[in-house]
Amino acid sequence: MSDEPDNIVLVMLRRIDAKLDRVGEDVHNLKVRMTSVEEGMAAMNRRVDRIDERLDRIERRLDPTEVR
Repeated sequence: MSDEPDNIVLVMLRRIDAKLDRVGEDVHNLKVRMTSVEEGMAAMNRRVDRIDERLDRIERRLDPTEVR
């Protein structure tokens, strides 16, 4: 390669390309993390649903009546 400096446009395009690569990696990491959060929330919702079902079953067994 020659000793003369690169074209300024090429330099800027290389910088943009490098930044775009980093942004792409960051977006990928965020997607992975969000998927993990969503799976955790789904598991938590299933547990809450089971607790709600168990509570309903307990209430039916006890047959609570309202006192006035």
